[in-house]
Amino acid sequence: MASNKKYWKSEAELDPNDSIVETLKQNEFVEHIPVDDFLGEKESLADSSTTRRDFLKYVGFSTAAATMAACEGPVNKSVPYVIQPENIVPGVANYYATTIADGFDFASILVKTREGRPILINNNDRASVLGGANARVNASVLSLYDKKRVQGPMVSNEPIEWGVLDTTVKANLEGLQNTGKQVALLTQTYASPSTTKLIAEFSEKFGNVTHVAYDPISEDAALNAFESAYGERALVDYDFDKADLIVSFAADFLGDWQGGGFDSAYAKRRVPRNGKMSRHIQIEANMSLSGANADTRLPMKPSQIKMALAKLYGKLNGSSVGGGSSDIDSAVDAIATEIRAVGSKAVVVCGLNDIDAQKVTLAINRILRSEAFNVENPRYIRQGNTAKVTKLIADMKAGRIGALFIDGVNPAYTLPNATDFIEGLGNVGISVYFAFNNDETAQSVTHVAAASHYLESWGDAEFKKGHLSLQQPVIRELFDTRQFQTCLLNWMGSEMTYHDYVKSNWSDSYLNGSSWNKALQDGVYHATISEITEEQVPPTEGETTDVTAETTVASLSSALRSLTSVSDSGMELMLYSKVGMGDGKQANNPWLQEFPDPITRVSWDNYVTVSKADADELGLENYNVANGGLDGSCVNIKADGVTLESVPVIIQPGQAKGTLGISFGYGREAGMQEEMATGVNAYSIYNDFNNVQSVSIAKEGRIHEFACIQLHNTLMGRGDIIKETTLNEYNTEDAHVWNPVPEVSLDHQEVAATSVDLWESFDRSIGHHFNLSIDLNACTGCGACVIACHAENNVPVVGKQEIRRSRDMHWLRIDRYYSSEDTFQKDDEKKENMDGLSGDNGSLGGFLEMENPAANPQVAFQPVMCQHCNHAPCETVCPVAATVHGRQGQNQMVYNRCVGTRYCANNCPYKVRRFNWFLYNNNDEFDYNMNNDLGKMVINPDVNVRSRGVMEKCSFCIQSTQAIILKAKREGRPVQKGEFNDACACSAACSSGAMHFGDLNEEGSEIASLKKDDRVYHLLEHVGTQPNVFYHVKVRNTNEV
Repeated sequence: MASNKKYWKSEAELDPNDSIVETLKQNEFVEHIPVDDFLGEKESLADSSTTRRDFLKYVGFSTAAATMAACEGPVNKSVPYVIQPENIVPGVANYYATTIADGFDFASILVKTREGRPILINNNDRASVLGGANARVNASVLSLYDKKRVQGPMVSNEPIEWGVLDTTVKANLEGLQNTGKQVALLTQTYASPSTTKLIAEFSEKFGNVTHVAYDPISEDAALNAFESAYGERALVDYDFDKADLIVSFAADFLGDWQGGGFDSAYAKRRVPRNGKMSRHIQIEANMSLSGANADTRLPMKPSQIKMALAKLYGKLNGSSVGGGSSDIDSAVDAIATEIRAVGSKAVVVCGLNDIDAQKVTLAINRILRSEAFNVENPRYIRQGNTAKVTKLIADMKAGRIGALFIDGVNPAYTLPNATDFIEGLGNVGISVYFAFNNDETAQSVTHVAAASHYLESWGDAEFKKGHLSLQQPVIRELFDTRQFQTCLLNWMGSEMTYHDYVKSNWSDSYLNGSSWNKALQDGVYHATISEITEEQVPPTEGETTDVTAETTVASLSSALRSLTSVSDSGMELMLYSKVGMGDGKQANNPWLQEFPDPITRVSWDNYVTVSKADADELGLENYNVANGGLDGSCVNIKADGVTLESVPVIIQPGQAKGTLGISFGYGREAGMQEEMATGVNAYSIYNDFNNVQSVSIAKEGRIHEFACIQLHNTLMGRGDIIKETTLNEYNTEDAHVWNPVPEVSLDHQEVAATSVDLWESFDRSIGHHFNLSIDLNACTGCGACVIACHAENNVPVVGKQEIRRSRDMHWLRIDRYYSSEDTFQKDDEKKENMDGLSGDNGSLGGFLEMENPAANPQVAFQPVMCQHCNHAPCETVCPVAATVHGRQGQNQMVYNRCVGTRYCANNCPYKVRRFNWFLYNNNDEFDYNMNNDLGKMVINPDVNVRSRGVMEKCSFCIQSTQAIILKAKREGRPVQKGEFNDACACSAACSSGAMHFGDLNEEGSEIASLKKDDRVYHLLEHVGTQPNVFYHVKVRNTNEV
């Protein structure tokens, strides 16, 4: 029956003479929607001229800067679909493969969208190279919705039209012809074959173009050494999966060293299989993520590290290298012995930005013929050239640059000689900066071109020779922005879009008849590589020509002399990048600001790390105050005439005596939200792009307030929290020796804790029963899972002061523990040997000593979230049944019932419940992403945004498990094998394979197999809570290979 109801859309319809109403009746959609272009014949779809960005525009989704027909202002809310595409169902997520290549982070990823909004980053399991997303990549989806973004082109901070900018640039480019002045492109590393080709064409058209690639955190020494040896500017690709022994000289390869992405291969060999696992030796000054995961860690000053590297080469090459000390000689002797035992199964890496150190490292791996050392298929994700950057600045100051175009870098912030750069800008005719924020460089150039986010852009990348990745937009531009490559095409007079340019380049150069759509869907493509020429193959013994051999020997001799002649220069500073902040490009991202550093557990700051011995000599201290916060001293650091003032101090266990450490990425002010303008700018003392600086340090009077989420740093002999054993013990002893089941007293008899039950057991063999496995051997502590949990579950950001009061809202934390003796095993022995309350072995003094970490401690990481106990203590004390146990093993929170008694948090032995002390959304006191319309676009609509006064915690991503169950039910089928494996955000984000989620009742499931492993134990097993999260005993390869 037809309805004759009339629905009023506006009170304006009450006026029959309203011209706007009449216009809309005649033509509601002013812009023609070319439906046939993208919904036409299937055969012609791949060749359609309609881009995916246009498609998104046509289906009607846009954001704050979108404009509706007949409306005077921007639409501040998402616009419903005009024509709903068949593959998008409201309420159902869509996934698109794309690539992040922002100059520092490179990865092939999947982007989860809801109704056109990107809300989550996932790993791309089809990528064999860099398919994992680190913490920063996971957080980059929030940067898309940064309210401080530049929203359109500007001149003198005033908005202009793109047409005006285009006309100005074209006129300047034409005017510079035959003037002798150069056009310079100062850009990030793109690792993009299409961009490289485009820049070459741009240079050919205008003839006087210089392209300078700039990496804010330089790998110039490694690039120069590789180029000198193999004739190509690239980096060695190290496959740690093929190494039985890894020896690292200050290379934090589990962090950001040479672009990162090594953790997955590393973790594969760190899990004992068939009695074997790799061994890792780390020699470093700062306590790094790699050092924390090492089996043996040797703290040394950078000058000593250079000496040790040179001596290792001498030991392996049979030559004599003088200098050094007996301590260095004994350490090198032991390492050389281990390397000889495994031969080509060893690999040596170096993190010093010193060309001599890098040349020697290459030479050592050639001597070893290391299987993990791949130069045939090198990496291209760092291309910066500091010599060219230095020359560019000199040319700018001399007036030889007529036009400068900057993309992907912020040199006015990251350059150590930023004042020279800004001075040089004054002598450049026109300077155009593709800015994401109104940052330091944007405020120094003549023209600002608003840059698109990578999730709004087309592109490609070649991370490793032959391994290509495609970038596609997953949302149309939120603002009036353009990507750099689009502008180059425009300024060249080309009518081609960059999408068409990339597609054409791939069709001509790579696809060889393969489907573009298939490559776009997968996000990755493995191109056929021509045969490697003999000149590119690394020289081996007996194969080098006389000239090459003489050159190599002479070069290495010079390098060795340089390394051994380095003098102990007093206090040495090692500059590094934090896992959470990187080079500082995303410093305005609140998720990353609140992300705790895996080592220090401090957020919202950078700081200088010092050893306990140096701190005592300098009178520096860290101490806890009454409100639970951590306070510390401040110092002034001076390097080559530049002083960093009021730098807060963290006393860092494992820091080599006579060294300091400070991270890049902080100290930004321009274009930043006030709350995010934290820390000090370490780039200002990054002289000559060297990560080792000779400095002086002096205490000053100020006391700094830290936001640190873990104040107790040692296990104090509680070996049942993180169980450990050695590889030798693991192989030779029964499981009950190194993984004992705790015992409790029952009727005055010691019995296994797992045999005692205060509750009536429940049959969980029917239906689904979800468990999470965490392998402590594979967990590197990187924290990608923490950010993924934030994104998936709408975890609020609470700010520095709340973190300081221990009111963090992280559903998942990664506890970091130091040993108070040299090893955790010695901690346990000390505790067991305590006798009485006082005396030499008394528990009072003994436990007090065990609160302090050793000078060079062992380190262990343990992810802890709600354990989803089958016998949960929290459930029995809730007076309103707000926390209950689900049939599928999940401990559930019913937010509408919760009245905030917090009894559950008090009764939880794992301390994983979080209380909403305040309303963290729509509250100006917490002015982060949940307090503005743009930032709220990252919110997952499947997860409730919690209110003040309720408790929250890990849910095992129940929204995802239920979605899978409902999808299978809707399709009339059982849930497929492995379908639950990526349902939990933390396990899906874990690129190292430490976390595995699944259904314990699924026949043949991976989680069921893991549960049967001899290394399995539960956290605080003696409490009898029967958690659905289980851990694997950590095995250390102390002296076996």
